[in-house]
Amino acid sequence: MKTVITSENAPLPIGPYSHANMVPASGNMLFVSGQVAKDAKTGELILGDIKSETKKVMENVSAILKDAGMDLTNVVKTTIFMKDMNNFAAMNEVYGSFFTGNFPARETVQVSRLPLDVNVEISVIAVK
Repeated sequence: MKTVITSENAPLPIGPYSHANMVPASGNMLFVSGQVAKDAKTGELILGDIKSETKKVMENVSAILKDAGMDLTNVVKTTIFMKDMNNFAAMNEVYGSFFTGNFPARETVQVSRLPLDVNVEISVIAVK
């Protein structure tokens, strides 16, 4: 059994998926769909520099976690998709500023294209 988490503080999904799914039978694991730099209130994409984009993505992830009764300290795994690994250091600087020690496991991969032609997409798994 799963509980679908939908946040009013994160942009609506752009396809047939949920913001996140809570799986209580597995120890309250939350699987958060990949988030992009889209403003939840205006629907506008925050594009341009990778730092601003990454900041908005992490704010969207945080909003979903909050609505599930969690925060970034609950994150055990992240997956980061980037259009250009030349932006890795700048993305990593912003991403890292959202965590304080006990960092989650992570992989970062370069892809040829992302939804809405964004530069970065991040998904997480969190445990309560």
